[in-house]
Amino acid sequence: MIRLPFLAQKHVAVLGLGKSGIATVDALLASDAMPVVWDDKPQALEDFAAKYPQVKVAEPEAWDWAQVSMVVLSPGLPYTHPAPHKGVLLAQQNGVEIVGDIELLYRAQPDATIIAITGTNGKSTTTSLIGHILQQAGRHVQVGGNLGLPVLAFEPLGADGIYVVELSSYQLDLVRTTVFDVAVLLNLSADHIDRHGDLRGYIAAKEHIFERQGNEQIAIVGVDDAISESLCHSMIERGMQRVIPIMTTQSCDAGIWVEDGQLHNALAQPEMMMNLSQCSNLRGEHNHQNAAAAYAACWSVDVAHADIEKGMMSFPGLAHRMQRIAELDGVVCVNDSKATNADAAAKSLGSYEAIYWIAGGVAKEGGIEPLGHYFPRVRKAFLIGAAQDDFAATLEGHVGYEKNGTMEAAFAAALRAAKMDAVEGAVILLAPACASFDQYQNFEQRGEHFVRLVMDAQAQNTEAKYAV
Repeated sequence: MIRLPFLAQKHVAVLGLGKSGIATVDALLASDAMPVVWDDKPQALEDFAAKYPQVKVAEPEAWDWAQVSMVVLSPGLPYTHPAPHKGVLLAQQNGVEIVGDIELLYRAQPDATIIAITGTNGKSTTTSLIGHILQQAGRHVQVGGNLGLPVLAFEPLGADGIYVVELSSYQLDLVRTTVFDVAVLLNLSADHIDRHGDLRGYIAAKEHIFERQGNEQIAIVGVDDAISESLCHSMIERGMQRVIPIMTTQSCDAGIWVEDGQLHNALAQPEMMMNLSQCSNLRGEHNHQNAAAAYAACWSVDVAHADIEKGMMSFPGLAHRMQRIAELDGVVCVNDSKATNADAAAKSLGSYEAIYWIAGGVAKEGGIEPLGHYFPRVRKAFLIGAAQDDFAATLEGHVGYEKNGTMEAAFAAALRAAKMDAVEGAVILLAPACASFDQYQNFEQRGEHFVRLVMDAQAQNTEAKYAV
């Protein structure tokens, strides 16, 4: 846990009692601060009061604003658009500083290195990959933020430590004095407009990741989209920090790029290369940008090329995101339960050539019609859930299919078909292109069910081979 000695004996308000809010309260209590908390959800307040009876729970209107020295705001609560939270307005009226937990980490651990990652897509994979490479290289690392562990639940690392944090635009709105040693912006496209008002507001929030950087800090910028490319050029012209462009669409003589599956490091002399096709959990062109960013970040903190390559080769991937589970008699099983719409499913469908596709659930607008380009890669589809009839109608005349209804039936049928066909490169791919709520609580539960089925089949195979 991160200690916050600069807040000892001070009254600190915490707005929002999600994971980051609870971790903030724990850190405040451990630092002899005096928290007061509020959440707009009655159940969250009830659960909190039962666990923390010693902490004052009160609406912002009831806080003693003459004593409150800081408000720590959950990134899930609006700071500006569409309208500031009432606690934010009261803090502003009373001249009280409003921060997020990222800011507190920076103030508490000024000697540690912070690698921050943001972008519209690919943040979680890149964050996890950087953390994995650094850990494999023997560095003292903590990984979290928007992904996984809240930052104030980190262990204190000191000058030899590296914090690798995924940051959303919401979190970046709440940094005040933080300077990230290595700041990574992967890409930018329209997202969270309801929260930021318009695209310009969203871009501005993302740009906070580079604020206050000087010539000792590094900015890594993906330039495959026009918005990020323009931002990168502007930063290079200003010359405030060292800028490393990364790209996957063309070569770059001053950065890191990927071409035909080969990662090139032009920062090294002579240039170094890596074959990403050997990294089983970084398949697909969408992962090339993630790999280039992770390489650039680790290179920036003096990890050797050989250690980066070794880390990428051993990267286990993220759960439910093109997660390679096991190989069953030559058939690879991949869990991409996070593919809850057609756009997400396209990334995994585009990564394999002989697919036995498990799809279905609660369909999003447009269904799987946008995926027609990938249908030639699908040897057969196995359909489940509420969308199975609609998906069958879309596939009719293009891809063979079965309406299996449940995950158990679909996986069993897919495994039988794949083994019978015995084609090279066969993959049973769970990429539902649907929400999960007809049969599961969330996509994680759906993916975990698929993983259990695969592991059970693997165990049965093993028992059969060694049966006497």
